[in-house]
Amino acid sequence: MSDTISFELGSAADRPPNRFQVNPVNGNSRKSQGADGPGSGSGAGAGAGAGAGEDGPHEVYRRLTNAEGELLEDDTFDATQMLNQRQPRQQRQSIKSSFRDKDKPSRFKDLQTTTRFQVDPQNEESDESNDSQEERELLDNEYDTKYGKSFRHFTREALPRLDNYRNMMSIQAAYRPTLDELHNATLVGKNTHSLTRNQDPESGILNGVLKFGWIKGVLVRCLLNIWGVMLFLRLSWVVGQAGIIEGFVLILTTTAVTTITALSMSAISTNGVIKGGGTYYMISRSLGPEFGGSIGLIFSLANAVACAMYVVGFCESMLAMMTTFGWEIIDGGVQDVRIIGCITILLLLIIVVVGMEWEAKAQIGLLIILLVAIGDFVIGSFIGPKSDTEMAKGFLGYNATLFKNNLFADYRPEKGGIQHDFFSVFAIFFPAATGILAGANISGDLKDPQKSIPKGTILAIVITTGTYLIMVLQCGATVARDATGNLTDVVNGSFAFLDCQPGECNYGLQNSFQVIELVSAFGPLIYAGCYAATLSSALASLVSAPKVFQALCKDELYPKIVWFAKGYGKNNEPVRGYVLTFIIACAFILIGELNLIAPLISNFFLAAYMLINFSTFHASLAKPVGWRPTFKYYNMWLSLLGAILCVAVMFLISWATALITFAAVLALYLIVAYRKPDVNWGSTTQAQTYKNALMSVQQLNNVEEHVKNYRPQILVLSGLPNTRPVLVDLAYMLTKNLSLLVCGHVLKGSSSQKYRTYLQERAANWFRKHRVKGFYALVDGEDFESGTRALMQATGIGKLKPNIILMGYKTDWQTCDHKELDQYFNVMHKALDMYLSVAILRVPQGLDCSQVLGSQDGWKTVSDVPRTLQPNESSGDLQAVDSSVRNGLSGSIDSLSRNVSQASSTSDLSFIAGNQSKDVSGMPDPLDAKSANLVSNSLRKSKLKHDDPASLYKGPGGAELPKEVLADLTQFTRKRSHAVIDVWWLYDDGGLTLLLPYIISTRRTWQSCKLRVYALANKNSELEFEQRSMASLLSKFRIDYSDLTLIPDITKKPQETSTQFFNELIKDFVVTEKDGENGTSSRATLNEDEALITDDDLLAVQDKTNRYLRLREYLREQSTKSDLVVMTLPMPRKNIVSAPLYMAWLESLSRDMPPFLFVRGNQTSVLTFYS
Repeated sequence: MSDTISFELGSAADRPPNRFQVNPVNGNSRKSQGADGPGSGSGAGAGAGAGAGEDGPHEVYRRLTNAEGELLEDDTFDATQMLNQRQPRQQRQSIKSSFRDKDKPSRFKDLQTTTRFQVDPQNEESDESNDSQEERELLDNEYDTKYGKSFRHFTREALPRLDNYRNMMSIQAAYRPTLDELHNATLVGKNTHSLTRNQDPESGILNGVLKFGWIKGVLVRCLLNIWGVMLFLRLSWVVGQAGIIEGFVLILTTTAVTTITALSMSAISTNGVIKGGGTYYMISRSLGPEFGGSIGLIFSLANAVACAMYVVGFCESMLAMMTTFGWEIIDGGVQDVRIIGCITILLLLIIVVVGMEWEAKAQIGLLIILLVAIGDFVIGSFIGPKSDTEMAKGFLGYNATLFKNNLFADYRPEKGGIQHDFFSVFAIFFPAATGILAGANISGDLKDPQKSIPKGTILAIVITTGTYLIMVLQCGATVARDATGNLTDVVNGSFAFLDCQPGECNYGLQNSFQVIELVSAFGPLIYAGCYAATLSSALASLVSAPKVFQALCKDELYPKIVWFAKGYGKNNEPVRGYVLTFIIACAFILIGELNLIAPLISNFFLAAYMLINFSTFHASLAKPVGWRPTFKYYNMWLSLLGAILCVAVMFLISWATALITFAAVLALYLIVAYRKPDVNWGSTTQAQTYKNALMSVQQLNNVEEHVKNYRPQILVLSGLPNTRPVLVDLAYMLTKNLSLLVCGHVLKGSSSQKYRTYLQERAANWFRKHRVKGFYALVDGEDFESGTRALMQATGIGKLKPNIILMGYKTDWQTCDHKELDQYFNVMHKALDMYLSVAILRVPQGLDCSQVLGSQDGWKTVSDVPRTLQPNESSGDLQAVDSSVRNGLSGSIDSLSRNVSQASSTSDLSFIAGNQSKDVSGMPDPLDAKSANLVSNSLRKSKLKHDDPASLYKGPGGAELPKEVLADLTQFTRKRSHAVIDVWWLYDDGGLTLLLPYIISTRRTWQSCKLRVYALANKNSELEFEQRSMASLLSKFRIDYSDLTLIPDITKKPQETSTQFFNELIKDFVVTEKDGENGTSSRATLNEDEALITDDDLLAVQDKTNRYLRLREYLREQSTKSDLVVMTLPMPRKNIVSAPLYMAWLESLSRDMPPFLFVRGNQTSVLTFYS
């Protein structure tokens, strides 16, 4: 008996919720501490030392807990009397002290002291006065977990327990504290999810639910399904055609396929908990929803039609018996089959609808009949022929000569003229072995599917294979291939009745299907065996089809089928599925032509076997960390061989139906792939995707870079993608199907992981909806500059790293804080220091759309909720959304101020009024199933309306946006006709200024655009020669252009209006020497504040300024009507050009212009004319 005691403080109603696991704590360590540690000599340090007084607490423990050490619910006995009788005063005092408020740690001061048993407080004061000061100090510092509190009260950590890893209601680790709650000392966990004691929701072991063990649930069902009509009606014919030796080979080949499949299925079923759905569940969780959904649907249909086949087999056996008695219902043929079949399947439906318990009892009864029939045959073979008639029909008893004659094959044509061989006989016999999934299909009704499925299935294969082999030997040793049935020859003692030409005899292994009945000791039992075999298989199929279909419907992989997912009763019976299977089976019984469908059904089963084998092979190949099956007797190459054998058998049975099967699987696969269901099952295809990507990136590292393989890999400083969609659209137009796109987002200050996860989900959602293939990179930074430096240095891996940084133009550079302007300017310096190309986009309406766009994609609108966890809050508090926001306020979490989320462009939208919110507004509830459904549904709908801008962009509250606004938002994604792109290739930066507009011109939406190239001439006198040289260069680059213009007089002095315009731009930043002499600004201040312009600065770059003002005049003359202008970005020389002066150059060039893209390459060639 363990001396562990764990008393719970407070009643269930009074105790505050606690997210940590309730666990008994072993007191042995406490004892050893009292014996060996400091203070052990006092004898009272632990509150209950070792000695004679331990019988008392042990008795309390026995009364309060059950055999497993768990607290009982009814603790109403009086513990005080027992404690007083059995314990010394010091031990009683220690127990009492452990419940006092003043002896609690500070974190438990607020807990009520009500206990599950009441300790009498009498004489407490006198006891306290007698305690020594030393004992009191010891009790103040050391808490008795043995009697007072369980270990969970003294730590925030959760002990490793099963419940922490269970997935309940899509909330994983309901008992485990979050990292925020453990790491941040000021946070208190508030979320708690209690689990009823002794209740296991994962395995479904609840009160009243019927669960089967491995014998009744798997072994019996597999035996009944494998031992089918083939055992009694076709096995003897197989022996006659193939002989004993090839018959053994045929059966063992069949067994090899089924055994390999069973081993593969055992590996999958022991790699984690298996729920309802059987074959579908295993394949879908291994290979993903596409394969799982397709095989689940055709497997359900195959079982439904197989149910009809088995019932028809039963009807034909019944008719054969009725014919011997001269009975008939209508015509003794097809009509009678339909009547008997419909009545039979209706009775079977009633059995399964009543409940699985009755169905299991029926299966046991049928198994007994089947075993008696097999035993009847075995006994009859030893008894030998009971009459001359039986001998005349070829049954001679055990005979060595007969055994030798039947040892080898004798393939003959059928009456229809079909010539048989080994493969045709194999195809006919193989369906006899297709029942190995009968147990796995009811995996949801098994107590322990992980143990039951491997054990029951493999044992069933061994038993049935042994039975088939023994019966082949007995048939081959006792019955002749041909017999005339002539009694005269038997009476005369001659064996002339065995001499007849093939096709002329009516008896023997080759000619009669009633050989098993002939050999049996009591013939009618074989009829009973046939009935039991057909009805048991029909019953198993009638159960399997709805169970698999119900699991498929629950996952909603296909439209309009979720209605069938509803279950009834304690066992969640798929009654609707039963009725549907009944209707399908009845329809096929009434149609009749089942012989044509039989090969298709076998192929459907084989397709399931193939995918089970392939699942195991693929999991072993991908080797995800989660692939840890407890069943070790499998081999990946054996599983692959099994899959290949299944495909081979499919084509052997019928190549036409094999093609139909593959076409059906492919069609259903494509439907699921197109619908993209919102499921994540950790399939091996996901693991293989990661593995392939990793290998590709590693191989890419070994590839040397070459100018012909240059790809623009862009880091776009967009913040959240939906705040600057125009910037992201341009970047994606350059990288689509070509290269890497990363959207960078810099958050000022620190933020919680929950908030970061929310932003990542928001970005991924926007990417999916807009079909943008890109990545989202989020960094925390002290400011915009430091965050962007981190992005540039850390983004990417190997050769998959950005080589271009794309920013938005800073339209508020004249009014913003000087520090912000310097940071923006320094980002360009850092990019060039890292040999990154720099591109800056300016559009007339501005890039920041966070206020014109409302909350989209089903995300909630947001309120003033902090991005970081505050003291005394739990991580769940971040999910709170103020009701006033839902009702009144508009906008979204993307309306972030530049102080909170700094991004590259802080442009103003000309069509937006109002101030931007200064606080982050909150977040959606990630646990809200409704909001998750809204997101997935909106994504599905968006696929249909992707080309409709009105469906992609909504205003606050879902309002429709004006057409002008939509046109601005989609200026880089909508179809352009006769667009013009002006390329001002001023300086040779490696050719990037020319390459980017060329890439844009190849895109579908800009395909018909014209490229007009502008360049600077060196000498006016050589203008014509330079023009021809430039045209030759462009033609060698294989870049089509519509017009080429050289600017001859760029060094001329600009017009007075241009100079006045420029001076107006910089007037607030210029500091003259006179101002310095008057003391308004010192040289030290000027050096510290780079956002100022001195007269010396202006003078040093006077020529450059004049050139850019002259270019402005040319731009306004040539390019104001263009759709896009691309120009070489002026080089920001370090320590020469200050931030405001440089921004004034850019402002001069791009103000009042169409969308304007500045580009500066890293002076490395990106174009070549060599092949």
